[in-house]
Amino acid sequence: MTLVKVNNNGHKSLSSFANIVDEFFQGFPSTLGRDESFGFPPVNIHETTEAYHLELSAPGRNKEDFKLSVDNGQLTVSFEKKEETKTEDYKTIRKEFSFRSFKRSFNLDERVDSNAIQAKYENGVLKLYLPKKEQVKESTRQIAIQ
Repeated sequence: MTLVKVNNNGHKSLSSFANIVDEFFQGFPSTLGRDESFGFPPVNIHETTEAYHLELSAPGRNKEDFKLSVDNGQLTVSFEKKEETKTEDYKTIRKEFSFRSFKRSFNLDERVDSNAIQAKYENGVLKLYLPKKEQVKESTRQIAIQ
């Protein structure tokens, strides 16, 4: 059973960046697992009061081979496979490594400050920091009872 938040107009509330990604993947069979079966690496998305944190598993690549862009509220992460140079010094008996090119896009929540997005690639994980705009950061305050 799936619970869906509905606002007063009867429309789904896409209150967080993760909901968009979750809705997209609900249509795919779960038997395929969470690997590169669709041609793109798996992603973890976390939300804090300050920002969204996106982690994309992409081991064996170089940070220079990634391209990140934001256009019209859409974040795109892509990787282009470089052509391998062949040498005549050896003959490949078996090749199981696969570094497929991919392009993956995410619709950004209106709360994301797209001008302040940061990215870092370490230990095979591309980490993106998507800070929220100042006015939407949730803060707790005490209300005095009179």
